[in-house]
Amino acid sequence: MTEVLDPQVEAMMEAAKPKPEHQWLQRFVGEWEYETTAYCPGSPPETTRGTQSYRMLGDLWLVGDSEGALPPAGCGFTRITLGYDSGPGKFVGTWIGAIMPFQWVYEGSLDAEQRVLTLESEGPSFTKPGERGQYRDIITVLSDDHHTLTGTYLDDDGVWQEMMTTHYRRKQ
Repeated sequence: MTEVLDPQVEAMMEAAKPKPEHQWLQRFVGEWEYETTAYCPGSPPETTRGTQSYRMLGDLWLVGDSEGALPPAGCGFTRITLGYDSGPGKFVGTWIGAIMPFQWVYEGSLDAEQRVLTLESEGPSFTKPGERGQYRDIITVLSDDHHTLTGTYLDDDGVWQEMMTTHYRRKQ
């Protein structure tokens, strides 16, 4: 006798099967060293270093934890989660940091060459205290052992401005 599943349960089981986008995220699993250069208006660029560790939570979620210098607070810890929601066909995720009481919520897409993941978010304005602003984190795969994360914000003139670039290199 064949068991008939509720259509909702069947749809949930199908959604839980890994897609190519989930497999794409697995390329980051491992240990990385990073170097970040941050650009703040009116200040010289500042470079910091740290480590990033990525692991998969099941087959669907990438979880990354980092530790490194985060001026002016000293040492900072962050966590990023990334997955793929096949319903709307978007990458989704979050970012939190020990130096910030705000959770960043991501939604984004992968380019046709499967090298660049652009993640959109909204958060506290970089230029107007008390207001909200638009942000993009752009992850670019340069090789199996090197990728970048470029953080940008939409300025008051509607132009995307770079606020930081991080180079990640796989630990050998």
